[in-house]
Amino acid sequence: RVEELQLGDHLLVRPGERIAADGIVREGYSSVNQASITGESMPIDKSVDDDVFAGTMNGQGALVIEMTKPAEATLLAKIIHLVQEAQSERPPSQLYMERFERIYAKIVITGAVLISVLPPLILGWSWSETVYKAMIFLVVASPCALVSSIMPAVLSGISKGARNGILFKGGAYLEAIGNVNVVAFDKTGTLTEGMPRINQVIPYGNYTENEVLNIAASLETWSEHPIAKAIIHRAKEKKLQLSVASKLEAIPGFGVHGIVEGQEYRIGKLDLTQGQKLSEEEIKAVRKLEEQGNTVIYVQVGKEPIGVLALQDTLRPQAKEAINQLKQMGIKVVMLTGDSSSTAQIMGEQVGVDEVYSELLPEQKVDLIKKLGDYGKVAMVGDGVNDAPALAVASVGIAMGAAGTDVALETANVVLMADDLAKVAYAIALGRRTTRVVKQNVTFAVAVILFLVLSNFFGNINLPVGVIGHEGSTILVIISGLRLLR
Repeated sequence: RVEELQLGDHLLVRPGERIAADGIVREGYSSVNQASITGESMPIDKSVDDDVFAGTMNGQGALVIEMTKPAEATLLAKIIHLVQEAQSERPPSQLYMERFERIYAKIVITGAVLISVLPPLILGWSWSETVYKAMIFLVVASPCALVSSIMPAVLSGISKGARNGILFKGGAYLEAIGNVNVVAFDKTGTLTEGMPRINQVIPYGNYTENEVLNIAASLETWSEHPIAKAIIHRAKEKKLQLSVASKLEAIPGFGVHGIVEGQEYRIGKLDLTQGQKLSEEEIKAVRKLEEQGNTVIYVQVGKEPIGVLALQDTLRPQAKEAINQLKQMGIKVVMLTGDSSSTAQIMGEQVGVDEVYSELLPEQKVDLIKKLGDYGKVAMVGDGVNDAPALAVASVGIAMGAAGTDVALETANVVLMADDLAKVAYAIALGRRTTRVVKQNVTFAVAVILFLVLSNFFGNINLPVGVIGHEGSTILVIISGLRLLR
């Protein structure tokens, strides 16, 4: 059990296991998938003296980790604490409504008492007349129409959203999303698909693209690494007949080697210490790919590179259009990510966001969301554990339903069930329309109440007319709210 571990304990983490505690690598080499914590799209290589985090997934190598933080002080625990802290804060609008309800009820009751007592004493009205007018006042000043002008409209908006794959966890969030001025998107798994894809295959010498890809996929057939899955997926797309690889062996820090059709091949990082060399042109081409945010993998026969594979996390098909829709609505759009600056900038330019913030830890995302609050209400769109604190502290947290982690889904105020980014703009438009209908209903309800109250004093309105006016206005605002279902 994690609670029984002590500082300084050494933990053996086998390939494919989840790391149980924050610590430092003391032995071994592996790649660790930190996407759920830091948002980095690619697994990160870890060797001796590197930090690792609880909740991340170990790759193909075994690691011995020295525990450096107790369970309650891990980065994952800190994230959960930040979520709980943000959720405990009650929104100002809720406090205002609670105060208003108490005050309004007291005003109506006090008004009815004063109407019963003061006119006979000051204006000389008869007691029977003033008591009758006080009764009419209690009926026409009742806030039924005022209250009904809000909830039917909000519930209709929530229902409309649900029909379109948008789940609001409360009416307050439907109203809040309509007032959003800034939308902050997480990159990995939100704007992107969260899995690398091969962008380019560059063969060297007499090898063709398909030959290089075939060899690479044959070597990676049994691997569960995200890069291996991307290579195999591309080979299947090209309908390549994979060769049978034998004597497969993982080389910590460099990749995999094995025998394919009688030749010894290796895929992974280029080990220049073993005599491998590239020409100046090849080096420039590789550097250009890396500057464009690609992860470059080499395929070698013996010590000679025969080609490279360039992989990159790809944008969701609807990402660019979704960003354009938000910008057309006058909303500022920013991207937050734990990825490197170069990768983030390239992705940001491709999708068309206004600003890019990179190399962010979860607590830095929280600080940034608070800072973006200077522009107005902020919506945060994310999917991972690392996004949860930012989702909690934002005016509205929006989680990707199918791709999102449990923590993100529990923290968010709005869930996009189909992972369709275009629904973000739709949700904001629905929130704005709901707010507009609510304002129209409230204005109408207040106008009717004022008209009936004034008619009670200066006209000759009787109780049945007051009841009809009061109930009629209530029915009308309910019908008005149901317009949102169309």
